[in-house]
Amino acid sequence: MATAPTAATFAKALRSEGATVVEVGNWATHNRNHKGPWGPVHGVMIHHTVTKGTATTVRMCKDGHSALPGPLCHGVIAKDGTVHLVGYGRANHAGLGDPDVLAAVIAERKPPADNEATVDGNRHFYGFECENLGDNKDPWPPEQIEAIVRVVTAICRHHKWGARSALRHLDWQPGKVDPRGPGMDWDDVLARVTKRLAGDKPAPQPAAPAPKPLPKPAKPVVDLSRLVAAARSNPAAKGTPVTYSGVRTVEAALVDAGLLAKKYSDGHYGTTTVTAYAAWQRSKAGGGYRGKDADGIPGKASLKRLGDRYGFTIVD
Repeated sequence: MATAPTAATFAKALRSEGATVVEVGNWATHNRNHKGPWGPVHGVMIHHTVTKGTATTVRMCKDGHSALPGPLCHGVIAKDGTVHLVGYGRANHAGLGDPDVLAAVIAERKPPADNEATVDGNRHFYGFECENLGDNKDPWPPEQIEAIVRVVTAICRHHKWGARSALRHLDWQPGKVDPRGPGMDWDDVLARVTKRLAGDKPAPQPAAPAPKPLPKPAKPVVDLSRLVAAARSNPAAKGTPVTYSGVRTVEAALVDAGLLAKKYSDGHYGTTTVTAYAAWQRSKAGGGYRGKDADGIPGKASLKRLGDRYGFTIVD
C-alpha cells in the first residue's frame, strides 16, 4: 500500500531512471478524480494502444474518445522510447479486475489467471499505454522495451517495490490481450527491472523481509445504469426481468438503513425494494426528494449518498 507522490516527484523519478520524458499540456492536474479516489497505489500496469502514430496516440490517450473520457493513462510510451506524460491521478486505463490478482501484486508474487472483474483498477494502478497496433504482428522496438523497463523501475524504486508490482492489462482483466507482439517478452522485462533495482543501488539483504500488507477489502462497485435497468424491469414483471448482482449490494445498504427487511434482500429489485428505495430518497440522508423524484428508481445523487454512508462506490 502506498501513496502516490506529487506529479513533480513522479516526473523526476522517471527522468532519474534515464527515461526521456515529455510533459504534455496540463498533465499534472488532468485526471478523473471527481469520479472516485486514486490510491492507495499498489502497482504499475502496461497496455498497448491499438493505434499507429505517436501524435495521434498521445492525443487520444490525453483526451479520450466518445466512449471513454481521458486521460486513458498516466503516460504514453512511444515507439522511440519517449515517455509522454498525459495525466496524473485517476485515469481510465484499468477498469474492473480480479481481486486475487490485486492480492498477488501486493504480495509481489506471480498473478493467478484472472477470472472475475470486481475491483476498481483505476484506483490502484499507475497506467502506461504503449504505442502498438496490438495485432500480434506490430513489433516492439528495443528502445520502447527499454523505456518500459526504466518506467517500471522508477516507480518500483520510489515505492520500494519489487518487479512483481508490475503487471500487464491481460493479467488484470478477463478478455484482454495487451501487451503482445514480436519483441514483447514480459518475463524478460521483469528480469531487467529486477536487475536494475538490485544493481544500481545495492543494499544488504535483510534476514527476513517484511511482507507487504494485504489490502483492505475493496468496496463493492455498483453500476448505476445496470441497477436502473434492473429496477425498471423487475417491478413491471413484463417479460424476463433484468438481473444484476449490484441489486444485492443496494438492498444490503437499505437493510442497514432500516428501510428494508433482511428477508427481502434477495437480489430482486421488486416492489418491496422500490418502496424501500423511495423511502431512502425521501429521507434527509438520501436527499429529501419528493414527488416523481422519489419514485424508488435510483438516481446518481441518491445512490452516491447511499454508497458513501453504507460502503460501496458507483460507476455510471
